[in-house]
Amino acid sequence: QVQLVESGGGLVQAGGSLRLSCAASGGIFGRRVMKWFRQVPGKEREFVAQITWFGGTTYADSVKGRFTISRDDAAITVYLQMNNLKPEDAAVYYCAAGSSTIATAVDYWGQGTQVTVSS
Repeated sequence: QVQLVESGGGLVQAGGSLRLSCAASGGIFGRRVMKWFRQVPGKEREFVAQITWFGGTTYADSVKGRFTISRDDAAITVYLQMNNLKPEDAAVYYCAAGSSTIATAVDYWGQGTQVTVSS
């Protein structure tokens, strides 16, 4: 059974940090591009970052220099380290797995984890 399970969301003050984790199961980690998206109510889900199986990374302009995506293949987990958080970063963050570096190419989604940033 394919599953992506996010954790690590919560409430943080502006300027603070959080680290999101996404545990994968069901054999979907391998040669996959692992991605993070986020969504606020009333808006479309937006791409945040992705990492290929060989470690190549891509970030949305809005998070460059503040967020870092990484993966631990032994732990079958992908992380999103979020530093210097801003109120506009507040959203539900979703982990995703795809077979392409096209940002919107997603085969599997996690259930999401809420990030709230207080000003």
